[in-house]
Amino acid sequence: MLEGRNIDFMGKRRISAIVSTVLVLASILLIVFRGLNLGLDFTGGTLVEVGYEQPADLDSIRNALEAKGFERASVQYFGTSKEVLIRLAPREGENRSMLSDEVIHTLQEASDDKVEMRRVEFVGPQVGEELREDGGLAMLYALFGILIYVAFRFEYRFSFASIIALVHDVVLTLGFFAATQMEFDLTVLAAVLAVIGYSLNDTIVVFDRIRENFRKVRKGTPEEVINISINQTISRTIITSLTTLLVLVALFLLGGEIIHSFSVALIVGVVVGTYSSIYIASNAVLAMGVSQKDLIPEERDDSELDSMP
Repeated sequence: MLEGRNIDFMGKRRISAIVSTVLVLASILLIVFRGLNLGLDFTGGTLVEVGYEQPADLDSIRNALEAKGFERASVQYFGTSKEVLIRLAPREGENRSMLSDEVIHTLQEASDDKVEMRRVEFVGPQVGEELREDGGLAMLYALFGILIYVAFRFEYRFSFASIIALVHDVVLTLGFFAATQMEFDLTVLAAVLAVIGYSLNDTIVVFDRIRENFRKVRKGTPEEVINISINQTISRTIITSLTTLLVLVALFLLGGEIIHSFSVALIVGVVVGTYSSIYIASNAVLAMGVSQKDLIPEERDDSELDSMP
């Protein structure tokens, strides 16, 4: 019954464990010491979108704003080179109603082009702090709910293995954003939560097949049974991941600046989640000593019932 095994995934489990451990530790160090580039959703501040008649020069815009006291201004193109998005950090004692006029006046002085105000958004620092806390709690609640669900559906070792894989995925995704310093806002947080759901779904498919094969393949070792299960589900895993990535790449290329970080977070999460469902979750189950007797239902002793009249 073991002749169907093609790829020895679990034979590489020690290598994958070392690689994942190094990547997780590096991600944690990046998050702690470099930090995430939090967007206005979390830090508070003002977002100003302006339009130019000709392609704008971002360096001259930054210099003009810095000369007027906006030292931490973030300036980037938004859609086209004629549209500019400016993020301003909160300043004590600033007049919100006058801020947009001051920005427009500063930009108009620095350019011969006509500058048109498109929109202004303001997020207070208290709101940003609440969003940070609520986002972190949402992630913890999701992991706790998953822990309970998998424990009831499978077995407690599968539950802890799935949480290990999900934490691995989240930490690596956050580490990527800490390394690249891409803006981390509410859309990225939503993408991270979506990654948790995607990765769990992939892991559950593998776990279902592992449980089924533990009941069917009575003479195989746990490592052999897990290898059979992964090989049986690998085509489904790859096809699902590739079709998802095609959509995400299209969003990344054509969706515009507003969902750029969102699509990047999901692309990283899908790649990492596919890897973790094969190597991390299954590896953790094997390391915790799961075996056939843990998943095969105990046979009931019906001898007393048979002897009853």
